[in-house]
Amino acid sequence: MTDTVLFILEIVGTAVFAASGALAGLQRQLDAFGVVILGVCTACGGGVIRDLTLGITPPVMFCQPAYALVAMGVSALVFLPAVRHLLAVESRAYELVMLWLDSIGLGLFTVVGVEKTLGAGFPLWVAVIMGTITGAAGGVLRDILINEEPLIFRKEIYALACVFGGLVYGGGLAAGLSGATLQIVTALSVIAVRIVAVRFGLR
Repeated sequence: MTDTVLFILEIVGTAVFAASGALAGLQRQLDAFGVVILGVCTACGGGVIRDLTLGITPPVMFCQPAYALVAMGVSALVFLPAVRHLLAVESRAYELVMLWLDSIGLGLFTVVGVEKTLGAGFPLWVAVIMGTITGAAGGVLRDILINEEPLIFRKEIYALACVFGGLVYGGGLAAGLSGATLQIVTALSVIAVRIVAVRFGLR
């Protein structure tokens, strides 16, 4: 059951981050190929960096094509004229949609990174770092590719939200939480910290 929930979190996180990357590409007026590439890099980049850092080769993305296929599919959907119009990329709605996509992706991928690291036999402190990399690195790649200063280098609570989530996971384990409950609590904690920080201008 836990593995099934984790896989679902991965797929949903992949779709969400792919959408954020694709939207960023649309704002930069990239063509369809550029939008898809940016979506895939955003969705899969953090996981690839995590796997290589942990010595997991080849990275899971290259062994299980579902992640790349989901990222490409979502990115292609975002590029459709009807979806572009619906999301109103040129309006203020863009920033709100990007905030929620980024926050949800951060939360889900932090959980994935922490659990995969612990499952590989590493201690919790390493899992917190890998959870942060899994959550934040895709957004860093996205921003670099579109020539923007990455969010983690701005005065915003971004990677720190992932660190907080990793600590919540550790605290939950100590308190006896496990399975889907622990995964959901951890993801929601990251999402809440990110949303609240932006809403109230916390830095």
